[in-house]
Amino acid sequence: MSTPVSLETVGRVPKALLHDHLDGGLRPATVVDIAGQVGYDDLPETDPEELATWFRTRSHSGSLERYLEPFSHTVAVMQTPDALYRVARECVEDLAADAVVYAEVRFAPELHIEGGLSFDEVTDAVLAGFADGELDAAAAGREITVRCLVTAMRHAALSREIAELAIRFRDKGVVGFDIAGAEAGYPPSRHLDAFEYMRDHNARFTIHAGEAFGLPSIHEAIAFCGADRLGHGVRITDDITVDPEDPSGTVRLGRLAAILRDKRVPLELCPSSNVQTGAVDSIAEHPFDLLARARLRVTVNTDNRLMSDTTMSKEMLVLAETFGYGWADLQRFTVNAMKSAFIPFDQRVQIIEEVIKPQYAALID
Repeated sequence: MSTPVSLETVGRVPKALLHDHLDGGLRPATVVDIAGQVGYDDLPETDPEELATWFRTRSHSGSLERYLEPFSHTVAVMQTPDALYRVARECVEDLAADAVVYAEVRFAPELHIEGGLSFDEVTDAVLAGFADGELDAAAAGREITVRCLVTAMRHAALSREIAELAIRFRDKGVVGFDIAGAEAGYPPSRHLDAFEYMRDHNARFTIHAGEAFGLPSIHEAIAFCGADRLGHGVRITDDITVDPEDPSGTVRLGRLAAILRDKRVPLELCPSSNVQTGAVDSIAEHPFDLLARARLRVTVNTDNRLMSDTTMSKEMLVLAETFGYGWADLQRFTVNAMKSAFIPFDQRVQIIEEVIKPQYAALID
C-alpha cells in the first residue's frame, strides 16, 4: 500500500532549497526579543502570534513593492553581529526540522550596516550562525548543509562590491551572488559589471527575474548577464502557449522559453510567495505544472518563510494537492534543485544518491 502524501509524510522526506531569504524567515518571537534588546519600538505588534499574523496578512499585498515593505522590521533587528548570528543559526535549525538536507540562503549585506558593521563583519556573523546551526542539527540527528548567496539590491549601486564580497568569501561558505528588489525600472543589465566580475572569477550567480516584470527581464538575465539560475521566472509563461483546440494540451515554447528548457536553466519557483506578490492569482493558476510538463527545470522554494507562513513541506504539499503529484514527482523536483545547487558536482551527486533517492525509493510505487 502506497504511503499517502500528507503534511506529516512530506515533512519526513529530504528536501533541497535554493531560494530562501534570511530576512524573510525569522521566528516572530525572535523579532520581538531582539527588538526589545536593541530598543526598536516600531514593531506593529509585540505579541509573537499577532506579529506573525501581521506579517502574513500585510505581505499578501498583490504587488512585489508592497510585499517588500514589511521587511523594514526584520532588517531593523538584524543590525548587530549577535542578532545576525542568532537569526542565521535559528534559520538552519528551522530548515533542518523540516527535513531540508541542503539549502542556499541569501541575504543582502548592504541592508545590515546601519549599526556600523562592514560587509565582511556582516557576512562573518551570518556564516558563523550557519555553521553552528549545522552542528546543532547534526547533534539532533538531522544532517543539513547550508550555503550562502550574497545579494545586491537592484535599485542601489553596490552590486560590484557585493560581487567582490562573494569572491572573498567563496571558500568560507558563500557559493554565489544574486540581485533582488523591485524589477520595474531596474533591469539586470544595470549590474553588468558585477556579473562580469563573477564570470571572470568562474563563480556562479542567480538573478531575480520574471517575477513582477515580464520577458525582457528574463531575456536580459540570460542573454546579457549570463545567469546560471532564475529567481522565480514565472513570467516565462508569456512565451508559452497551450493550444485550446488540442485535446492533448500540446505546449508550444517560444524561443526564450525553449532556450531556458534546452540549456536547463533552473527556475527557483516560490508558489505561495508568487500568489502574495500578485505574480499569479492563485496556486491553482500557478504555472508550476505547465512548466513541469514542458520539461523546464522547475524547483520548489519558500522565498520568505515568515512572510508566507510557509515551509518547504507546505509548499510541496500544496503543489501535490493542487496538481495531483505523487512521490516520484516530488523526488524529481528535489533532484532538480540539488542538480542546480552551486556546490561542486561531486557533492551534489553524493546528496542525491546517498540521501535523496534512497528515502524516496521507499515511497515510490
